[in-house]
Amino acid sequence: MSGPLSRAELAATVARDIPPGSYVNLGIGQPTTVADHLAPGSGVVLHTENGMLGTGRAAVGDEIDPDLINAGKIPVTEAPGAAYFHHADSFAMMRGGHLDVCVLGAFQVSAAGDLANWHTGEPGAIPAVGGAMDLAIGAKQVFVMMSLFTRDGRAKLVPECGYPLTGRRCVSRVYTELAVFGIEEAGVRVRETHGISLTELRDRLDVALLP
Repeated sequence: MSGPLSRAELAATVARDIPPGSYVNLGIGQPTTVADHLAPGSGVVLHTENGMLGTGRAAVGDEIDPDLINAGKIPVTEAPGAAYFHHADSFAMMRGGHLDVCVLGAFQVSAAGDLANWHTGEPGAIPAVGGAMDLAIGAKQVFVMMSLFTRDGRAKLVPECGYPLTGRRCVSRVYTELAVFGIEEAGVRVRETHGISLTELRDRLDVALLP
């Protein structure tokens, strides 16, 4: 049995599952690293809510242009045919159902596919929703990329979210370092595991798992 996925391996796993030719938003933070693992010639077109279609991988060295950034303010490259537009037009694409997939981080995901990723509600915590609500309800598929457990060992895949929701019943897949889960009508299905058995997963999660 191989061990848990590294952050790069997790990003590559998400990239592997994005259908060729899809229009995709990668949110901010760790999901943006998926761009570095998309296969050349996949035809995947990346969208960023600050107003760009055709975002490329992260820029390095002389490629860095301070005016060319993604929604997470990370310098990026541009793919051939890249286009720029108004922020409002970008959100119209998101809300209008024109994105095939979005990949977001999360504090919690429920067994029903509810997503909580903008505020923990804890004193002093700074809420940061950005365009997540628009993506959660607008994209045809919502992939979540997160660690399966918090630093103190609490599961982030839960029966019901305890944090304020970003969207209800919107998540279709959850990618973690230990397992990939599909959120289906019948329940939560384990699609693959990494360094942990299905029995161990069932022992550590309060969510019923389909095989």
